[in-house]
Amino acid sequence: MQRIKDFYKNYLSRINAYWLVTIGFLILTFSVGDSNLYQRYLYEEKIRELEKEISYYEKEIEINRKKLDDLHTNKEGLERFAREEYNMKRPNEDVYLIRKK
Repeated sequence: MQRIKDFYKNYLSRINAYWLVTIGFLILTFSVGDSNLYQRYLYEEKIRELEKEISYYEKEIEINRKKLDDLHTNKEGLERFAREEYNMKRPNEDVYLIRKK
């Protein structure tokens, strides 16, 4: 207990008690809990990452929407899609599949 009194007398007695409480409160606020500075930085990084992912998927949705519209409106596009994706063929032709190893 004497050490604490000596430390207070030598270093902290010159500081106003209100400043001491304010500084202690700020240190506690910025270093403890979910709202400390490090956690806030991690949360901001996660938000930026998720926003990039959202923009990527929005672009993919737009591309797929255009492809779907092309399949609904264009008969040649539908035939091309069926040939490429499902290996369909016309009755009088042969299709050769080349598989890469």
